[in-house]
Amino acid sequence: MNKTILDFFDKTVSLYPQNIAVGDSDSEITYKALQEKARVIGTTIAEIGFIKNPIAILMKRNINVTAAMLGVLYSGNFYVVLDCDTPFERLAKIMDTLSPAAVIYESEFHEVVNRFEVELYKMDFEKIMKTQINSELLEKVRSQILSTDPAYSIFTSGSTGSPKGALLTHLNVISYIDWFITCFKIDEQTVFGSQTPLYFSMSVTDMFASFFTGSAYQMIPKEFFTFPVKLVEFMNERRINAIYWVPTALGIVTKFDLFKYCKPQYLEKVLFAGEVMPVKYLNYWKKYFPHLLYANLFGPTETTDICAYYIVNREFLETQTLPIGIPCSNCRLFVLDEKAAEVPRGLEGELYASGPFIAKGYYNNKEKTAEAFVQNPLHNDYQEIVYKTGDLVRQNENGEFEYIGRKDFQIKHMGYRIETGEIEAAFGAVEGIELTICIYDSKNDKLILAYEGDEQITSVLKLNSEKSLPEYMRPHDYKAFEIFPKNPNGKIDRKQIKNIILN
Repeated sequence: MNKTILDFFDKTVSLYPQNIAVGDSDSEITYKALQEKARVIGTTIAEIGFIKNPIAILMKRNINVTAAMLGVLYSGNFYVVLDCDTPFERLAKIMDTLSPAAVIYESEFHEVVNRFEVELYKMDFEKIMKTQINSELLEKVRSQILSTDPAYSIFTSGSTGSPKGALLTHLNVISYIDWFITCFKIDEQTVFGSQTPLYFSMSVTDMFASFFTGSAYQMIPKEFFTFPVKLVEFMNERRINAIYWVPTALGIVTKFDLFKYCKPQYLEKVLFAGEVMPVKYLNYWKKYFPHLLYANLFGPTETTDICAYYIVNREFLETQTLPIGIPCSNCRLFVLDEKAAEVPRGLEGELYASGPFIAKGYYNNKEKTAEAFVQNPLHNDYQEIVYKTGDLVRQNENGEFEYIGRKDFQIKHMGYRIETGEIEAAFGAVEGIELTICIYDSKNDKLILAYEGDEQITSVLKLNSEKSLPEYMRPHDYKAFEIFPKNPNGKIDRKQIKNIILN
């Protein structure tokens, strides 16, 4: 019985030991070699005695980090990949919430690891690779893992200024990947060109789809998206035939009119998610590659990655938007109004999701878990926990879901899901600032920080954002107010502030 991610991975290793499992800018590794590396790491952790604990990973995006992720699973624990480039302040918040048993890190991050205030076991990657594999111990550990045990946690932006760690299980991944590889016919001949970082939920899809089927997971260097000719050269060199990118990445090709000069030679599937896909980008790709499979995927981290999908089967004008489509197999979606009643087709409501894709909740955060993971409002006959996505949608005449926007102040920017409250919280300690409101200019894809304070303080705010926020959460512009407008309830009138700034 295949009850864990590792059962599928080990089966793949037995079937395709010499297939390329993972590639990065410098090298590639076979499935057999990746398994051996992971089992060394698993042995090291298991020998310490940790089981079913969070293990943090602070490593660059390369072959070794995938070995570390699998190694944590072999040890009977679950992993959290940290963003190496994020400001220390945010890393510290994640570590405080997580309170991991250990951290696996590359030696260049030694000083960062020593700054963490939580008690944890520090594991230098190069040193732990000297351990001998203990197969008997790993088998003993494996016998204790349930399909419902956590496999990993991914931290998303939190409205209070503290990141939330969505907790996903082996069963979540197995159920989700089963749909994905069946729907998109992924097999050992597939070569993914991965664009997304491993602390982002989209990476779950192409990485585990590879590990479940024997396909190759090629990590495209981030810098190649700045030099798109190198991007295409890499894709052709590695024979990449499937990509799953955020629309911004696909748009780089469009902006450079790249396909006039060079083209991917092996591409068969173009999948995208993470933000709204401009039809202009899609039509550019279709102009040069009309016969490829194109699909718009939609879902939050809390549904493992995706809960709805639309395989493009008709033409769209640039003034139109793509539907997010229909529910994935083994995932139920429904739309409710403010009174928790189902809305008729064509009317707007909040999207709810249920089924085995749904996360366990947020790690060490009962309050936020209780808000988002609720009893199905449509019945009380038995316990059925569903996820309130906070996304506003409606169904069109074809029965496809159409995305309208966020119910709250959460936004999608550069492929990341961001709660503006976390951005606002980052400026709370700046001297001379009373209040801050983050506005999202969706038309120009810009974050604008409105604040009560002196206009001359903008340079201080910019410096603070570089210190406390990752690049994708930093405001593009700043707008000073003497005093924020209030609504009749005495609350800050965000709508009026947005109108002042954008109109």
